[in-house]
Amino acid sequence: MSDSPETPDGGAITELEAVYDIPVTVSAVLGKATMQVNQLLKLGRGAVVELDRKLGEAIDIYVNNRLVARGEVVMVDDSRLGVTMTEIVKSERV
Repeated sequence: MSDSPETPDGGAITELEAVYDIPVTVSAVLGKATMQVNQLLKLGRGAVVELDRKLGEAIDIYVNNRLVARGEVVMVDDSRLGVTMTEIVKSERV
């Protein structure tokens, strides 16, 4: 047995250290909308685009374009927003 701490799947954490410095892109999607190009071209300053989510509904959190979690928007300070993860999405990988 190893003295190294283990990950939930039983692998040693030291095996993961090789990937710690790899950058990833994290995106939080508030919602989506579909519209025709002519509608898009008519949008101007102050226009409102209605999204497919309701107020208070969880947002999707993606890492490198893969859905990994759902969460809520939070205020970090007076001028910045953040996201708290409320649910981890299980991968459908085989």
